[in-house]
Amino acid sequence: MSNSKSLNNSKLWFERVMAIIATINLCLVLFNLSYISWRDRYLQYVPLIVTAYDPVKGIEPHRETEKYLNTIDELKNQVSKTGLQSPEAESQLAELRRLSVEMIVNNPFASANKSGTLEKIKNQMRVHMNQESAKKAFAIFWTQEYLVKKGWTNEFMFFNQQIRPLVATNYYRRIGENGEYIDYFWLIDLPFVCIFAVELLIRSYDIKRRYPSFSWLNAILWRWYDLFLLLPFWRWLRTITVIIRLDKAQILNLQPIRQQIHLGIVSNFAEEITEIVVVRVINQVQGSISRGELVSWFLRKENLRPYIDINNVNEVEAIAAILVQTTVYQVLPKIQPEIVAILQHNLERALNNSPIYRNLQNLPGVTKIQTQLSEQLATQITTNLYNALVTTVEDPVSAKLSSQLVQRFSEALGEQIQQKHVLLELQSLLVDFLEEVKLNYVRRLSQEDFNKILEQTRQLRSVGSKAREMG
Repeated sequence: MSNSKSLNNSKLWFERVMAIIATINLCLVLFNLSYISWRDRYLQYVPLIVTAYDPVKGIEPHRETEKYLNTIDELKNQVSKTGLQSPEAESQLAELRRLSVEMIVNNPFASANKSGTLEKIKNQMRVHMNQESAKKAFAIFWTQEYLVKKGWTNEFMFFNQQIRPLVATNYYRRIGENGEYIDYFWLIDLPFVCIFAVELLIRSYDIKRRYPSFSWLNAILWRWYDLFLLLPFWRWLRTITVIIRLDKAQILNLQPIRQQIHLGIVSNFAEEITEIVVVRVINQVQGSISRGELVSWFLRKENLRPYIDINNVNEVEAIAAILVQTTVYQVLPKIQPEIVAILQHNLERALNNSPIYRNLQNLPGVTKIQTQLSEQLATQITTNLYNALVTTVEDPVSAKLSSQLVQRFSEALGEQIQQKHVLLELQSLLVDFLEEVKLNYVRRLSQEDFNKILEQTRQLRSVGSKAREMG
């Protein structure tokens, strides 16, 4: 017992370790998938992540925008050395005016799908310079006259806070020989894939050892969800694997979610399935009636369709025999007093309705004698009838005669039913009756609140599981 418990604990801890590893791998996968769309935020708040992860995605600074920002840094250094109104500073400003026009015309942001960022830059400059043309706004901004008039420090601060961060978000992403963007994430993912592949082989070997009839394919497919961990594409499918593993490792309790999913699926399909099943059964019964198979079953005849008998027993006769024996030996003895009372009451009514007996009632003691006589007579009749029934059941001759009577009755009834007008009328009435059932009651079934039924089913399962635990 102790060894078994220790083994179970070891398995649970192994499951938890592997579930945690799979969760870490999934987090890396999701980070990789979202990196491009979230890169601007990483650059703004955690630039170290961008510096470290850009090479993984094949990202490098764009030449045009990088040159533009470097020229601005050179202008800043030149102003700090020779002042804003020096010839060297004017040369840098002229270069910035040229690069600004090139940036607007060439749109270096397009290769990174960031044309919206360029539009934002242009709008910021239009508003700041109160100009309708972005080219003209940049041409005025990068002049000595404007910067001196508005103040170099304030304008340079505006550019660094509003424009430079937008320009810095642009990048160039290299393309491989296969025409796809370079992505070295597979190098990060490879160690995890190797771990999961070895684990899957070990688990498959264990499954095949426990179930020798399984093929290797069946053993691997036993844990089909682990295959998502090995796919070099559609890595987001690993979410399924991680959720299942966390549940099996008892790190997350997904039973309520799983139960709600099951209830949702069942409630969506229960109504349609119920209608289909019930209507199909009724249609089959109607078809059997129309083909005369119901009469064939009732009469056990093979002239309409061969009847398949699985035990060489006439179930109708056997059921009738059981009901007769139960009635004679079990039911009638218990209700004999009530039968006697009914017979006595009817005998007394019959005597009271007789004119001669009404005249005799005037004599002393006749009423008492009448009560005793009717009671004895009712008891005697009941006893004689019961003994006759018992004799009929137990006496072989009587039983044979009764069987012949039942058989002859069935044959006579069958002969009459098989008459064309009776058979057609009976079949027509039964088919119409089933059609009414289909129209009236099947619709009521479909309108029933299946959520209540599912809730009752859940309660029954809960009670059953508690009973098993207590047992």
